[in-house]
Amino acid sequence: MSYAFQAEGLVKSFKETRALDGVDLAARTGTVLGLLGPNGSGKTTTVRVLATLLRPDAGRALVGGLDVVRQAPAVRAQIGLTGQYAAVDEMLTGFENLLMIGRLLGLSRPDARKRAAELLERFALTEAGGRAAGTFSGGMRRRLDLAASLVGRPQVLFLDEPTTGLDPHSRNELWEIVRGLVGEGVTVLLTTQYLEEADQLADEIVVIDKGRVIAGGTPDALKAQVGGQVLELRPQRAEQLELVYGVVASLAGTGTEMTPNGLVSAPVRDVALMPAVVARLEQAGLVVSELSLRGSSLDEVFLTLTGHRTAVTDETEPGVDAGSEAATVKAGV
Repeated sequence: MSYAFQAEGLVKSFKETRALDGVDLAARTGTVLGLLGPNGSGKTTTVRVLATLLRPDAGRALVGGLDVVRQAPAVRAQIGLTGQYAAVDEMLTGFENLLMIGRLLGLSRPDARKRAAELLERFALTEAGGRAAGTFSGGMRRRLDLAASLVGRPQVLFLDEPTTGLDPHSRNELWEIVRGLVGEGVTVLLTTQYLEEADQLADEIVVIDKGRVIAGGTPDALKAQVGGQVLELRPQRAEQLELVYGVVASLAGTGTEMTPNGLVSAPVRDVALMPAVVARLEQAGLVVSELSLRGSSLDEVFLTLTGHRTAVTDETEPGVDAGSEAATVKAGV
């Protein structure tokens, strides 16, 4: 099997903190590998090792068959990195940002200008290309940042929480761009705390917690691992939410939850659960306005595996300028 990148037994410590504790992962060429985990789980550290920005204390990582430690310059010629923060110069125009990256990568001025124009058009930034990047909206800045990662036509792209802070429309735009790149044969490592994002884009998922891989597989396989279906109910009267929860919890057991939007949900471990809940609610005189069965979500997988739901916050190690690191890789230095 052809792997675009792979890691075996990666270990990395920062003083007393063991950020990576024997991480193994691999991605097939032309696919998206989703890397999920709580804050501080080691996702960003893994990306930094694969992108040659950190030397592992132990273990081995290959990108395109090249060792990330011994052959770092050759690895950087094959990769692109978009970090948690846009690595663009706000004083330069969109066009100038891409031109600068092209020149730093060794392109001639005509070739760098041509590549910049191509990417501005591809990312729907041609009209804004003559404006300072500091005037761009958040979604436009992220598109420009991703375009900068593609100046050197990388075969492997590392996306470290690329849509954090974006509105739903901008997020969807970025998803379509990623799908297009994968269709062209680019391999993507995507770290994200948006479970829907991983479900939409990832061919396979690795879940990491406390520096260790705790699960892996396709999104469907991980959902099946947690349980086939989830029962959801909404009481007709909002003030009866806790009463309905009590009935469901007494029958479904652990995993029963009240959601912020007024639903009671519970994993279905027995096909008899739904009729039993309906009968018990009827006996208690409790009426529900919604009652449904659905498949498990990645969020429920995450909760089961790690003990809590995701929370979207930064995960950069102290003292690390994520934007500067991404710019370093884009420039190939």
